[in-house]
Amino acid sequence: MAAIVSHSNPSTVRPPTGYTHAVEVRTPDRRLVMAGQVGIALDGLIAEGGEAQIAQVFTNLREILRANGMTPANLVKITVFLTDPSLIGAYRSERDRFLGGATPPASTLLIVAGLADPRYMVEVEGEAVA
Repeated sequence: MAAIVSHSNPSTVRPPTGYTHAVEVRTPDRRLVMAGQVGIALDGLIAEGGEAQIAQVFTNLREILRANGMTPANLVKITVFLTDPSLIGAYRSERDRFLGGATPPASTLLIVAGLADPRYMVEVEGEAVA
């Protein structure tokens, strides 16, 4: 039996922009929990600059989903860590491109003082179901 996923934005809570307030998952056959992805490519190179790192993060997430037979439409939750609030616009643009029209997952975005390596400017972790 496949997972039953329903998205909701209650009328009693301010409408979100670019994410969903709640995602209910019932009877999931498969749940994929993805570790935080940073702007590092397969060859070990760290992308230069925040926008390039954001693009690499979404490339990494797409490849993890693909390797597990899923797409961005399977995402139910993402958590985003940015070290610079000026990257919010670039993050949202790349996220929207990545989702490609799929219903946005539940989402949390945090501005943090730093990540595991001072060269990292963004990290995104996620959960998907199929």
